[in-house]
Amino acid sequence: MNETVDPLVLDFVEWVAREPRAYAEVVSTWKTSCPRLTIWEDAADRGYVARETLPGIGLIVAVTEDGEKLLRANGR
Repeated sequence: MNETVDPLVLDFVEWVAREPRAYAEVVSTWKTSCPRLTIWEDAADRGYVARETLPGIGLIVAVTEDGEKLLRANGR
């Protein structure tokens, strides 16, 4: 991996990977009033997580293949 990974982004991707996370839970848990701490948006922009809609469940945030690679590359 060529770029340095922000430890909070790595923590976030690991948290999402543990179980399916409802979009509302992600926004509520990882919200911040600091415009410099955009952890979950950074993870999405880098392709580590993505929003998807599951029938009967609704909007969730899930780890992508790149997110899984990130976790493996960082021993998680």
